[in-house]
Amino acid sequence: MQIYGEITGIKYKPFLCNTLVQYDIEEFDKALSKSGSFILEIDKESRVAVSRWVSPKRTRSYPYARVYDTLSFSGRKITIIPIMKDEGKDGDRDFLQWDTISLMSLLGIYVIIGYYVEAVRNPNYKNKITNQKFDTYYIKSEISRLLSYQSDALHWNLEQIDKIYQIASLAIESYNRISKNLGVEMHSMEAAQQRIEELYKEKEEFMKLSRELSYKAQRRESITVQPKESLKGTKGLITIKNYIGGYYYFTYVG
Repeated sequence: MQIYGEITGIKYKPFLCNTLVQYDIEEFDKALSKSGSFILEIDKESRVAVSRWVSPKRTRSYPYARVYDTLSFSGRKITIIPIMKDEGKDGDRDFLQWDTISLMSLLGIYVIIGYYVEAVRNPNYKNKITNQKFDTYYIKSEISRLLSYQSDALHWNLEQIDKIYQIASLAIESYNRISKNLGVEMHSMEAAQQRIEELYKEKEEFMKLSRELSYKAQRRESITVQPKESLKGTKGLITIKNYIGGYYYFTYVG
């Protein structure tokens, strides 16, 4: 069964949000390692709510719960998403999709597209890394820039998309360095570069490719039972379109 819907606007009142721990800007690295979402105090007059994704893939690490916990904050809400995450040749590799950014824009969430610069070897696999860490210097510089940004989340997020090639190049450079330092073989960086270049050509091309990948993922999910799922029915498909061009592909149990 398939259900289609269209969003023309959004209003919400968040309930059941977890209480967010507050960190000072000097504790930013600690905050990222300890908390999936938190309040970041820049100075006595500036605070933001921050959530982080450990992977750009929306179904691998359940990032929506972290974003949801920030929705009750009255000030600016930021989410940090890696442009790509490569776990090494024995692991997964995922890329950011346009519809993820589109959904964040719809919720008024300012996206900072980041990249990983540190990791350790996974002891259980020859060619796999774990405990990946963001370039926090870059993210803090983006937060600083956001504090004086006067436009809404949609415009900020579109600007982030314009920087995809630059950020992806830094990500690929970092993974090459991690691979050399740890002696771990990664997925093809040439293929990653080609993928990023294809996405960068035009926003529309980026959106189209991302939707195709999301659509295929929805189909796969509809016939797959995940280890954490306990189903008593069959899975159906839900496709939602929003007013800023995003398509969201979900599944449900019918």
